[in-house]
Formats: sequence, C-alpha cells, structure tokens
Amino acid sequence: MAEGKQQEIKVQLPPQLQGGVYSNNMVVAHTREEFVMDFMMVIPPVGTVMSRVIVSPGHMKRMIAALEENVKKYEARFETIQAAEEPKGNIGYQA
Repeated sequence: MAEGKQQEIKVQLPPQLQGGVYSNNMVVAHTREEFVMDFMMVIPPVGTVMSRVIVSPGHMKRMIAALEENVKKYEARFETIQAAEEPKGNIGYQA
C-alpha cells in the first residue's frame, strides 16, 4: 500500500456480540509478548470470566491512550468520574 494512503475497513459485529457483556472486575497479566485481560462478573462468593482479551504491548499502549481520551471527553461533557473502591478479599482462579 502506498505511503499516506488510507483504506477504509468495514467492521462487522456478529449478532451474538451485539448485546455485549457486563463486567464489574478485571484482572490483567502479561508476558513479554502480550497482555491478557480477563473481564469478570463478580458476585460474591463467586466470579465468572465473561471475556478474555489478549493484545500486543504496542496495542495495549494505544488502548490506554484511547481510554484516557474518552474519559476526558466524558468528564468534559458530563461530570468527573469517581474511582470505584477496590473489591474486598482475594480474587483467584479455580482450575
């Protein structure tokens, strides 16, 4: 592809993903090559991983920048977001 020329990419959202999933907790792990994010629904005494997303370190940086930008836009339009309190107790995985 020629330098500077952008191509439009059409993205499809399969019907089974259109409703999304709710997550009230997230665990992040990483290796040198990738970040692993497990989005969970935790209702004590149990939690369920709803979605696992694995990305490269470079893509993780872009995601963080996009999230920061969108939080700033949200707060400019609505109000300052108060950080949620850390969950009490240990969250661990069962094999």
